[in-house]
Amino acid sequence: MKELATAILLAIALEGMFYSLFPRGAKRVMELMQEISETQLRIGGLVAAVICVAAIWAMRQFWQQ
Repeated sequence: MKELATAILLAIALEGMFYSLFPRGAKRVMELMQEISETQLRIGGLVAAVICVAAIWAMRQFWQQ
């Protein structure tokens, strides 16, 4: 549970850094997202989540040695 909380807080911190460093770019990304269909957003989010979970699993498997 501690690792999950740490991961969520790290994601929020990285998002905050993105907004503070690139406010104009963040606004542009949000505008572009309005043009993407909900289905494409769902598929993209699912693909990103699966890739990230697989990468975390791989890192934990190979870096424990």
